[in-house]
Amino acid sequence: MYARERPVNGLARRLLIRTREGVAMFLTDVTNSNAVAMLEKTLAFTEARNKMLAANIANATTPEHRTKQLDTASFQAALRDAAERRGAPNEPFQIAEHEQFEADEQGYLKVRPTDEPAENLLFHDGTNARIERQMAQLAENTLMNRVATDLLRDQFQRISSAIRGRVG
Repeated sequence: MYARERPVNGLARRLLIRTREGVAMFLTDVTNSNAVAMLEKTLAFTEARNKMLAANIANATTPEHRTKQLDTASFQAALRDAAERRGAPNEPFQIAEHEQFEADEQGYLKVRPTDEPAENLLFHDGTNARIERQMAQLAENTLMNRVATDLLRDQFQRISSAIRGRVG
């Protein structure tokens, strides 16, 4: 295995890793790719949503408690838009501000759960919590977190393999 600087597009330079088998990879392309940035944001979103859903479940029997929500469809659309807007790999991956989430100056995701609207009538104690629905959303969120974690781990294993000079 060897690493060397390689000129790209005249001025830009990137680190090229080449293994004994001849597989080449630009490290900056992998680490700055949309995939890694999207997976990091997805993990931050699912972590925040998991805490919110746990609070909803814990407060299900609290009188007058209104469940909170974080819309996954809006978040996924914002991720897609951010990936399409991002021109070069060196540009920051920025999610557009939304009612429920935004990226701060350092690029960290901040969420603001909103009250979940009552679908029909409120329960006799003034709540709108349905424990079955919250548990189903928690299971869905856990699965989304697990998939993102596995995909991010695979990305980092590829980088590590490229650095060590192993393929497969």
